[in-house]
Amino acid sequence: MVYVMSDLHGYSLNKIKNAFEKVNFSDDDYCFILGDVIDRGDEGIDILKWLISQTNIQLVLGNHEAMMLACGFLFDEITDENLDNLNEQDMDVFTTWVENGAETTLKQLSELDPETVLAIIEYLKDAPLYESVNVNGKDYLLTHSGLGNFDAGKHIDDYTPEEFLWNRPKKHDKYYSDIMTVFGHTPTFFFGNEYRGKVMFTDTWIDIDTGAAYGEHPVLFRLDDKKVFYV
Repeated sequence: MVYVMSDLHGYSLNKIKNAFEKVNFSDDDYCFILGDVIDRGDEGIDILKWLISQTNIQLVLGNHEAMMLACGFLFDEITDENLDNLNEQDMDVFTTWVENGAETTLKQLSELDPETVLAIIEYLKDAPLYESVNVNGKDYLLTHSGLGNFDAGKHIDDYTPEEFLWNRPKKHDKYYSDIMTVFGHTPTFFFGNEYRGKVMFTDTWIDIDTGAAYGEHPVLFRLDDKKVFYV
């Protein structure tokens, strides 16, 4: 079975593990986490450390992880001193991350040994911007935020990182007619309160960000039969 989850930041690692137990997730199954496990709550780095140890759960890069990578200049040593010595360009990048919840992640990173921090950075560098999978003869495109500036004639590798990471689709946007696009990033209640806490289905895309960062519960979505497991 192939599952997807997204936007787990703010959710506890134990509850995430319980979700996998609920669906009897086994070594024969696979799951893609569609980004954003850090910068909310105080367990984001614990989730990343857990993901590193999993052989059949893969992270697809989210905008929060991308912001962390963009601040790689911090991670030789996370101290007040090197925060005070940022140049203007670095400060702009860092400020953007702080505005999006960096402080809790930085606190967690500062408590780790350098080798563990490096392992996390390398793991994130290896995380893809998208994955393509075929399940039961159906093609799926898995990304963090859908596809910004979508054009059916545009090659997938011609999309910019920002178009994978920061897109906010409109309710009636259309993507590929023969490929179902699955993403998170935009909590489904943004499309209307009737979608709050629920997966949103359209003809060409599925939004699985049910709002864990806003106090709702995340979901495991099974591609094999399009079944939603609410945590």
